[in-house]
Amino acid sequence: MRPLAALALAVLLAAGGREPLASPAPVGDWHWQLPAGVAPPPVPADNPMSLAKFELGRRLFYDKRLSGNGGVSCASCHQQRLAFSDGVALSAGATGERTLRNAQPLVNVAWRRSYTWANYSLTTLERQMDGPLFRTDPVEMGINDGNRQAVLARLTADPLYRREFARVFPGEARPLTLANIVKAVASFERGIVSFDSRYDRHQAGAARLSAAELRGLALFRSERGQCFRCHGSADFDEQMAGQGRGLPFRNIGLYDTDGDGGYPFPNRGTLELSGRPADMGRFRSPGLRNVALTAPYMHDGSVATLEQAVRVHAEHGRGDGRRNRWKDPLVDRIRLTPAEQADIVAFLKTLTDETLTGDPRLADPFAAEPKAGR
Repeated sequence: MRPLAALALAVLLAAGGREPLASPAPVGDWHWQLPAGVAPPPVPADNPMSLAKFELGRRLFYDKRLSGNGGVSCASCHQQRLAFSDGVALSAGATGERTLRNAQPLVNVAWRRSYTWANYSLTTLERQMDGPLFRTDPVEMGINDGNRQAVLARLTADPLYRREFARVFPGEARPLTLANIVKAVASFERGIVSFDSRYDRHQAGAARLSAAELRGLALFRSERGQCFRCHGSADFDEQMAGQGRGLPFRNIGLYDTDGDGGYPFPNRGTLELSGRPADMGRFRSPGLRNVALTAPYMHDGSVATLEQAVRVHAEHGRGDGRRNRWKDPLVDRIRLTPAEQADIVAFLKTLTDETLTGDPRLADPFAAEPKAGR
């Protein structure tokens, strides 16, 4: 992406609609800036990237008017300083209800082959967004048939949105629709890219890791650590587009509520969708970039620290979950001493990308507009 062009557009948006915008930015002006070995992510043909759409999506992402009662925004559960996670086990939605699962960070979501913790049928960001926008049990953003028009009216009342939707979606008689809102927010989320950690710079020969961090890296890649089995892609997961195949989900032995491998309802992994007993407790292996910022861990946020998360794996599960009949056999192959676990934690902390957490392109545009009405 061209930083100067992005900055210019951000300034115009920050003007709160008081000044006319420049001539329409052409579709196709988006450029991915990626390290060697990382190919651009797949982008839906009906929602191509553009700078203008990315900026529009950024504004919507931070706008609380995009919720049923105007109380929360996407950023309420996906905060830039926490690598777009929120630091709590279960997030509070617009009505105060807690979500069923831990909010996953949005870093590098453009490359994911599926979304959410355990839904293999959600394979695009656009489809995934139906959940937080419209879910009723529990309520997240809280948009429903009763307030849908009110939400759209709030946004339509903003002259900046009227102008920007017309510019980003030209030729549409009424471009400010929920469908186009979803497209814009998805474009912003695809632009949340993180490949500038100290680990990346070490790989490029521009930084050094400590002895402990290097030992941790070697263990991470070793048969004793087994970490690379489920976190071996450039995004340190196993569902990265262009790397690996299929949609693996794994039971790592967190629970065994009934002596038959049970997990607490309704958090029983891909079984909730498939109905297959063998899918009990199977969740995605999350990407580990910025993992030091995204505590608490696991699908239900039940592990408080990174040290504890590594120990759960090294001890082949947790409590009765160690005997879970559906546990992935890879977990039992891990052989790590406490000192080696500490080395792996040291390595994982090198995956923090401070460029991401401080990037003004991804920041709240309303922060520069204290009198904005959102």
